[in-house]
Parts: sequence; C-alpha cells; structure tokens
Amino acid sequence: MDSKLTEAKRQWSRDGRLLTGTVGDPARDRLPPGQTLTTGFPVLDLGAQPEVGPERFRLDIDGAVRHPLSLRWDALMALPQTEMVSDIHCVTQWSRFDNHWRGVAATTILEAVRPLSDAPYVILHGYDGYMTNIRLDQFASSDVILAYSWQGAALTAEHGGPLRLIVPRLYLWKSAKWLRRIEISVADRSGFWERNGYHNNADPWLEERYDEVEAT
Repeated sequence: MDSKLTEAKRQWSRDGRLLTGTVGDPARDRLPPGQTLTTGFPVLDLGAQPEVGPERFRLDIDGAVRHPLSLRWDALMALPQTEMVSDIHCVTQWSRFDNHWRGVAATTILEAVRPLSDAPYVILHGYDGYMTNIRLDQFASSDVILAYSWQGAALTAEHGGPLRLIVPRLYLWKSAKWLRRIEISVADRSGFWERNGYHNNADPWLEERYDEVEAT
C-alpha cells in the first residue's frame, strides 16, 4: 500500500501540515476550515484500483450482529434504494458540493443486521485491502449511503466503484472505496490512515486531520 502519495501524506501528519487552527460550525459554515472548493473529483488512492464486476462482487455485513448478511450484487439491488445529495471533504484540503448519490442507506443495512447493544464501532474493509474505522452512531447517520452511482452514472473504479461508503460529515478517507465488508465491532481498531498519524474521528469542522501526538 506504499506510494509517493502515501509517504507524502504520512509526512504531512508528522509535520501537522495543512492545519489552520480554525474551528468551524457545520450549522453555519458549509465549507470546513482550510478547505477549497473544486468542481472536479480528484482521485487519491493507495496505488491500486481493483476491478470488481457484479459477478465477483460480495458485501459481507457481520461481526457483532444478530443477523449477518452476505450480499451478492443482485441481492444488494433488491434492498430499498435511495438518492442523496451531499458535500464531500478530503483531508488534502479540497471539498466538492452537491454530489448526487444513489445506493442503499446505511440505516437500511443496520435494520437488517441488528447490531448488538455492546458493539459501538464499525470497521470498513475494501477490496484493495484498505481498512478504516468509524463509530456506529456516525455510520447510522441519515446521510450515510452505500453508493453505486454518482451524478447519475455508475460509480467508476477510480472513485471506488462498484460500491463505496459515503460519510459526508467526516473527512473522505473514512468513506471506504471498493467496499467489501462492514464489520460491526465491540472494540475499535485503527485503520490504515489512522495507524499512519491521521485522526481517529476525522471531523472536518474541527479540522481533525491528524492525531494530536503526531501533529505536535
């Protein structure tokens, strides 16, 4: 998973780069501190873009749940579908407003699997080996979507297709691409970027780009 970009972003966390020291208010400030608007959709990955066709696709939702699921593409498409419009914010300081997504709401998945009451974490796994972590209450937000369509077209591999998570209220590295597994967990586990100096919570309006120890 090493690339020039990966090493550069590790160095940013060690240096505390891109930090402005400003705290924003999501109720008032649509653009978080330190961010710049773009009309494009920059591609940032770990050097691999797995091609996962419908015939190979499988999404497992398991861990500390009452009813684990293993969904092939047709089964995913048979779930209730939804459309959402949201903004996205990358830790590398770009933001894009008004992204149109189509997919399955995270709340639909949770209603189906029924997490256990003592499992407050979600560990996300991608087909490229990527892993990241969020809290269950963040995953359960009404604006979180398992997206397979962006701006009216199928989500391409470079942007995480066929399926990626979108968590609009967190920096985009928490929105795992090429989604393969959603693991509901009793214990928190740091993912790839979290182990490399990036903040565990990743709130853009608090500018939680880096772990406090790494950024000093």
